[in-house]
Amino acid sequence: MTEPLTLADRIDAGLRARARPERAVAEKAYLKSALEHYGTTLPAVRTTVREVTGRDPLDHDVLITLVEALWAVPVHERRAAAVEALEASVGVLQADDLALLERLLRESGTWALVDNLAASVVGPLVERNPALGVALDRWAIDDDFWIRRSALLALLIPLRRGDGDFDRFARYADAMLEEKEFFIRKAIGWVLRDTGRKRPDLVFGWLLPRADRASGVTVREAVKPLSEAQRDAIAAVRRRPVRSGS
Repeated sequence: MTEPLTLADRIDAGLRARARPERAVAEKAYLKSALEHYGTTLPAVRTTVREVTGRDPLDHDVLITLVEALWAVPVHERRAAAVEALEASVGVLQADDLALLERLLRESGTWALVDNLAASVVGPLVERNPALGVALDRWAIDDDFWIRRSALLALLIPLRRGDGDFDRFARYADAMLEEKEFFIRKAIGWVLRDTGRKRPDLVFGWLLPRADRASGVTVREAVKPLSEAQRDAIAAVRRRPVRSGS
């Protein structure tokens, strides 16, 4: 078996070989990133990881060592490759690995790393280990909005399938609904939108009595899969004048 550090070096070489310096400048500015950027596209990052690691899941310890080696160097594409490696071998992760994943989320600082890590890595791990839901409860009230966003997105994939823990999501979303942070507002709308594709009535029933509290960003996403009548009902609530206190 190839040593994890050798795998990390080979991935880095592949990322550099596919680098586009002009893209690096633009992406670094767009993401307002403090990291170095090679300018490698995300599809090219995925291809590089797959070419180096193969199509079969990595051994658990090899995976963790590889991820830590990639992440230790402050380069955006190396960290994106670490997320891709985790997603490709997510089935070998164990409940104790959530501490590492939380650290990576806290060090991400951008949706470009947080979102896949939360939805496609933390999400499946929590789904296999329901006791980890208490960690999401803690994340949902964390001071770091990226961690709060992660608590929401960790529930996304099962809800998108038509099952999942909507009650937990609803509890988190209700508490965050009036937040000013764009990335929280967008995440709530995103999860509601994807849930609504399979269960529009569930989303409508939850959103209607809260439509006057929800931001425009949230509502615009959430209503996309709803019927015209449902969208009109939500719009009517949002048009009502706010009553002043007596």
